[in-house]
Amino acid sequence: MSAVDRQLEEIQATIEHEVPPDISVTEVKYEGPELVVYTRDPKKFARNGDLIRRLASKLRKRITVRPDPDVLTRPETAREQIMAVIPDDAGVTNLDFHEDTGEVVIEASKPGMVIGRHGSTLRDITQKSGWTPEVLRTPPLESATVSNVRNFLKQERDERRDILERVGRQIHREEMSDDEWVRITTLGCCREVGRAAFIISTPETRILVDSGDKPGSDDVPYLQVPEALGAGASTIDAVVLTHAHLDHSALVPLLYKYGYDGPIYTTEPTRDLMGLLTLDYLDVASKEGRTPPYGSEMVREAIKHTIPLEYGDVTDIAPDVKLTFHNAGHILGSAVSHFHIGDGLYNVAFSGDIHYDDTRLFNGAVNDFPRVETLVLESTYGGRNDYQTDQEDAEQQLIDVINETYEKGGKILIPAFAVGRSQEIMLVLEEAMREGKIPEMPVHLDGMILEATAIHTTYPEYLRDDLRERIFHEDANPFLADAFNQVDGGEDERMDIAEDDQSIILSTSGMVTGGPIMSWLEHIGPDPKSTMVFVGYQAQGTMGRRIQNGWDEIPISNDGGRADRLTLKVDVETVDGFSGHADRQGLMDFVKTMNPRPEKVLCVHGDERSTQELSSALYHEYNIRTFAPKNLETFRLI
Repeated sequence: MSAVDRQLEEIQATIEHEVPPDISVTEVKYEGPELVVYTRDPKKFARNGDLIRRLASKLRKRITVRPDPDVLTRPETAREQIMAVIPDDAGVTNLDFHEDTGEVVIEASKPGMVIGRHGSTLRDITQKSGWTPEVLRTPPLESATVSNVRNFLKQERDERRDILERVGRQIHREEMSDDEWVRITTLGCCREVGRAAFIISTPETRILVDSGDKPGSDDVPYLQVPEALGAGASTIDAVVLTHAHLDHSALVPLLYKYGYDGPIYTTEPTRDLMGLLTLDYLDVASKEGRTPPYGSEMVREAIKHTIPLEYGDVTDIAPDVKLTFHNAGHILGSAVSHFHIGDGLYNVAFSGDIHYDDTRLFNGAVNDFPRVETLVLESTYGGRNDYQTDQEDAEQQLIDVINETYEKGGKILIPAFAVGRSQEIMLVLEEAMREGKIPEMPVHLDGMILEATAIHTTYPEYLRDDLRERIFHEDANPFLADAFNQVDGGEDERMDIAEDDQSIILSTSGMVTGGPIMSWLEHIGPDPKSTMVFVGYQAQGTMGRRIQNGWDEIPISNDGGRADRLTLKVDVETVDGFSGHADRQGLMDFVKTMNPRPEKVLCVHGDERSTQELSSALYHEYNIRTFAPKNLETFRLI
């Protein structure tokens, strides 16, 4: 018998000792980080509301209770019992019964009403029907991505459960080493923006944090070095994804092509957005005649292996590592990732990309932790002069640019990231039109912007409180405003819009590195009455940075695949203040107010000047040991 099997036997004996004698426990198993308890008496378990909480506290594990399949009520009967418990206003759209696990997936437009106060309605559902409920939100805006991900996971349910059981046994295996050390190896995004990737190593565990591409470049992370995949993909125990932007996520599916078969830990919205953005990444590569690094089946593998975590949940991801996600304020589902290593041995936090202050979309980044000795901190705007415009001033500046362009008879072209900046700009435009600050006109959304917006409305619990409340009320949902129009007619529709009345166009890609923005430049770029407005960071080497720096002639592919030159006569404006990244002051404040303040800071994800200047400032201001590492450096932390 293996050590894990012995451990499960001991856990089952402990549970049987703790529960009342009239409650049976037929099986106990690990599924990922969770302990799953099967019982023939699910209704009695549900009646005893504190029992699961008490067991979780005693065993120090996350516990899910499921009915033994032998005692399940028939789905037809259970459906009536469940619908009698759930309030009519919950807007239930689907019930999906899974008899192999005794779970019923309930989709509803108001999932909070299905859950009830402190989970009271969920307990009532189990008490009445015996089934274990899982609740999903019905998106207010229809999302093909959310629908596809949910259907795919439903189809792959059996294999996914096998994956989770294997991962669970790996997490809870016995520790093999008595040594104690912690190391971080930098595989990308050091003294540069893009291709984020790091390895955290202990004698027991190897964890990859992010694996992204580099905008405007073919450079990829150093995944083939011995510390990463060079020793074999099976030596990686887990992948942690801080957020879905491609400079952090693009090459995560590639790991499965190399033979990785382990879990990805991220938030639920990041999982969905990763699917959306990586599939588009493959599509753009194919359209531009480049060979994609992996196929769409690898994206599906990544989704199938993802274990979503919520903010604040402390989760075992290895025998010696616990992970907790906290809101990073950058994009939907973005997470500051806190690693607790060993039994109180060491704590590391990866900021991912952060925004320190509140925005229209999100609350500011969390920087309050039980313990942190080392912080790995993004430095995109870490240079001494990298101060952004105050958000209110930035919004007024954008409104002024729109009004001036409108008076000239031109159009406003805004290259924007599909995820984050687009939704922020949509909120500003919706309010400005509603309050009469700018003329009412169509706002055309091109690329994946509307689909990404639909994903935002699926997970309003990740948004600011006031915005969440507006999304719950259809007549107040700002993303459903009449002005917004999805461009899905291709080149013909773009040509018609370019020749039509005045409008605002939001289009991907945000750094002008491909996608529909290239078509819009052909149509609107030669018009001196129109204005192109940059509202997000433009990385070195990207076409966006070049246009921002004054290029007025750019290469553009013609139908024959040859490069032509396009002369730009459009006005070019940059409006700071909409970035999803903290500026220099925000980064300094993040560290200054961090509780506890770290002993070491590694400044990454910024160009050489930004990382070195932020590193120097943090050292002088707060007397912290700081570093601006290069790629392929290894830091022994303890």
